[in-house]
Amino acid sequence: MNTATDNTQIDKSNIGIYPKFHVIRTDGQSAPGQKHEHSEYFVLNLSTDKHAIPAISAYAKSCENDLPLLAIDLRTIVRNSLQGNDEFVTVPETTLPNGTVVPSFQVGKYACSKSDIGTAIITADRKPWNYINFHNAKQACTDAGYSLITELQYLAIAHQIVNQDENWTGGKVGEGEIYRGIHKGNVNEAQDGHYESEEPTERRWHVLANGERVYDFSGNIYSWVFDDVQGDENGVVAKAFDKESPTITTAPYKSGEHGIGDTSVGSGNWSGRALVRGGYWYSGDLAGVFILDGVWPVSDVVVGFRCTKSL
Repeated sequence: MNTATDNTQIDKSNIGIYPKFHVIRTDGQSAPGQKHEHSEYFVLNLSTDKHAIPAISAYAKSCENDLPLLAIDLRTIVRNSLQGNDEFVTVPETTLPNGTVVPSFQVGKYACSKSDIGTAIITADRKPWNYINFHNAKQACTDAGYSLITELQYLAIAHQIVNQDENWTGGKVGEGEIYRGIHKGNVNEAQDGHYESEEPTERRWHVLANGERVYDFSGNIYSWVFDDVQGDENGVVAKAFDKESPTITTAPYKSGEHGIGDTSVGSGNWSGRALVRGGYWYSGDLAGVFILDGVWPVSDVVVGFRCTKSL
């Protein structure tokens, strides 16, 4: 171990371990003659040291069998630190075409990613978490202190998107089509938030009524949706779609028109399925902010998820 003692003169890039702290145990066992009089300690600054959080995450994994409660506490610190950087945008109160009022809420700017400790985080720096079933996606949002986006919340965002000039390829509402995000199959997996397609119509962001931007609301990765319109208490479809349901009536154009996506809900009853929306990197012309599909909630498919929180 290095023995430098004047810490103000230390070039940390050229030195390893050095005696920076004097540790005294609160149980008195570091006192002379006690069990830990000569024990050595390595101290981490959890507030400003960027390497500390990955270190205690690894320690939590190492100690989880012998010290399970310590592992839980350490992972709580890690989770809180990671989520402190989660990126949300505010969605203004929205009145849907059928008169349903959706209160203002916050939504993840990006689809959720998976942290090093398996928790949901919202960042542009990682690829979206996918191949996760509906139930696990909902639980991941809950564990993070958030909620899985609901059908009414999703429709509120889509409704705002189609009514902003900036979201249309022609620069005006109704001119050209809505930008569809990554959907043409030029990549073979969902991309992180920094990726930019060379295709002009694959612009990834959409503007909300208040000027906030959301990414990948169409394309890149599908999103599980908690159905609070025709769903049961678990968010799974529980009855046939009523012809007046906002799920059916909110889209302003026929299925596929102006790039809104495939809005045909198919025939029969989707009861028992979970809703998915948005499309993914290989959806082609089916992609759009209103695309709708139903998938068995236990399926681990190419679907991600997006978290929300109340104001």
